[in-house]
Amino acid sequence: MYRLGYGILFIDVANKRVKTITQNHLGREIVMTILWTDFLVFLLIAIVLGFAFYFQGKAHLQRPLRKITTNKTGMVSFTLLLFFVLVGLLDSLHFKPDQSQETEIISVLDYWAAPLRSHVEKTYSAPFASTLYSKETLVLPDGTSQWAYPRLQFGGKHLDDPEKQQAMDVIKKTLAGLLQALGLLALLVLVAKKQRPLPSCAAKKAVLATIVITVCLLYSAAYLANFYHILGTDKVGEDVFYQAIKSIRTGLLIGTLTTLVMLPMAIAFGLLAGFYQGWVDDIIQYIYTTLNAIPGVLLIAASILMVQVYMANHEQAFTSVLVRADIRLLFLCLILGVTSWTGLCRLLRAETLKLREMEYVQAANALGVRQGRVLIRHILPNVMHIVLISVVLDFSSLVLAEAVLSYINIGVDPTTYSWGNMINGARLEMAREPLVWWSLSAAFVFMFALVLAANLFADTVQDAFDPRRNGE
Repeated sequence: MYRLGYGILFIDVANKRVKTITQNHLGREIVMTILWTDFLVFLLIAIVLGFAFYFQGKAHLQRPLRKITTNKTGMVSFTLLLFFVLVGLLDSLHFKPDQSQETEIISVLDYWAAPLRSHVEKTYSAPFASTLYSKETLVLPDGTSQWAYPRLQFGGKHLDDPEKQQAMDVIKKTLAGLLQALGLLALLVLVAKKQRPLPSCAAKKAVLATIVITVCLLYSAAYLANFYHILGTDKVGEDVFYQAIKSIRTGLLIGTLTTLVMLPMAIAFGLLAGFYQGWVDDIIQYIYTTLNAIPGVLLIAASILMVQVYMANHEQAFTSVLVRADIRLLFLCLILGVTSWTGLCRLLRAETLKLREMEYVQAANALGVRQGRVLIRHILPNVMHIVLISVVLDFSSLVLAEAVLSYINIGVDPTTYSWGNMINGARLEMAREPLVWWSLSAAFVFMFALVLAANLFADTVQDAFDPRRNGE
């Protein structure tokens, strides 16, 4: 046990988790907990920072990166992706607000969104509504009954007469949120005015406009969420806006952690198959051909079932619902990575077959340079553009894959917030009368924004790193 700053850091070897006990302003102990997916997220950030450091001294990589920074569409989409990543990182910092509550683990995002998390209604309510979505029999103070819409416990509870006051109250609170957001942006501009500007004036204006619009929308939505359920509530009365925000982390994890699993196998097998050929190439081709012959859905379903059976037989190791859901999410990323590396492996094999015949590689072999050094120093740097393009292009397809898998109940745990689970729950709501549309719409809008930003950024990266466009 080691003392660090304001708290105590200790490592729980049995549960493979690192915890930090600190004292909050109320004097209660806060236990920081790192889940397996949290650890991989931080590892991925370290890898990205390592690549950024590696790119600094590479002139052939600096040119396409500068081209990306001068592209308005690419920088706007990259800015939107950064907002999603920021939300995902806040949701990846987990802690226990009180050590006495051994099973309660929340994130920093949960702590900040406490009103949304705790303001649970009885059942469905429409966006910005102050009453439930269905009529019920109400008992009036005089003892009589009335068939009417019950008032919500939290949404619009500050209104005395919702029918007359609600429209103007929403407008006033929206304007108040916008003014606070503009004040926050003005403060940020004062702090960042001495920072290095973007290379392109047009790209800089586009990025600034995107930041202003996004911050204003998010801040206004967060401000309004203190008074209304801005995207309504679901069947159990939980805020849909909170569900959509929490689902961002799941979408990002599926797209990034799967890549973290896929890349080592794809790069290693692709380079080895293309460079050595012969029996090495035959074995690797046999492996990925056999793997492609297995239906991916069946393989994922079997893996998830094995994880569920293991957790059922070792309940003492999974005392928290969040820990169980985290393990299932981790294994889903692992199995998606195992089944999705073959496409990139084929591309790298074909590119390596071409590069091994280049003059500089032949010269290195003639000078007696070890083959491992040739692979690392001459082949690998020249296929990194393919790796980068494939990673960005595959991100959006993996996010959509999670939605499809969760829709057919073989994706993430049902207790995990994800757009796929929201869509899965909304399919029964769409058959109601009156129609409950907001859960499906919220999942669609958030997923569409993330996938569209990823696709636009992928197109920019592909254009920048495409060797055929070097002269443009």
